[in-house]
This record gives sequence, structure tokens and C-alpha cells, in this order.
Amino acid sequence: METAVEVLPHANATLNAIAALLLVRGYWLIKRGRERAHIRTMLSCFAVSVLFLGCYLVYHQLLFSVTGQRGKPFASQVLLIRLVYFGILISHVVLAVMVPFLAGITIYHGLRDRRGSHRRWARWTFPIWLYVSITGVVVYLMLYHLFAGSHVPL
Repeated sequence: METAVEVLPHANATLNAIAALLLVRGYWLIKRGRERAHIRTMLSCFAVSVLFLGCYLVYHQLLFSVTGQRGKPFASQVLLIRLVYFGILISHVVLAVMVPFLAGITIYHGLRDRRGSHRRWARWTFPIWLYVSITGVVVYLMLYHLFAGSHVPL
């Protein structure tokens, strides 16, 4: 039976993928004038992202308590691959810090029916949130599947 430390990275990637799909669906819905469905979809996306954040924090706390490590080391020693991985990871982390604030402000304006403000914030929030969700899955794939070395512990 797998432990939470082994399962949570897969759950986190799944939650990121779901968030990305919901973001695209929400965008598609609003472009077609389906406001109520857009609202429900975006609130669902926010809930999935909050769940992701909780799972992510639990994973890192468990990882540290079990292994003493703060994160899983990247296995590839190929310089180009490492540069690509860390470039994606750094941009992902920097922008991920912004998403809860951007999403919260954007949702706040939307729920208050402040359409102009909601649209202005959404023009920045949507692409950043989508980038973070997609790059979260990319980082997961690179770390756990594409370049996972069998000699590297969790």
C-alpha cells in the first residue's frame, strides 16, 4: 500500500490538471455569454485550487517528517534538461505565489457584479493561473515520470 508521501504528488498533479481544464471551460463559457455556468465553473476551479494548496502543504510537511527533505531532488544530470526544468519551476513558483491573491480579487469583483473591475483583473489572472496550473503538471511529469531516476529517493 502506498503512503501519503507517495500518493499526494499524483493527486496534486491531477488537481492542477482539473484546475486548468476548469479555467479553460470557464473562459469558453463566458465568451459564449453563459454567465451562471461561468460563475459555477470558476468557483469550482477556485475550490480545486484551494484543495490543491492544502494537499501540497500536507505533502511537503509529510515529506520533511519522513525523509528530512524539503522537496524531491531532480534526477537528470543533463545540463540542458536541468536548465529547462528549473526555468519552468522557478517561473511556476514565482507566479503561483500570486494566484491566490489574483484569483481572490478577481472573484470578489465578479461576485459583487463589478464587471469592469472583474474583467480588468481577469485579463491578468486568467493567463497567470492557467500557466501555473499547466506548469504544475509539467513539473510533476518531469520530476516523477520523464526524468525520474530510480536511485533518487522520494
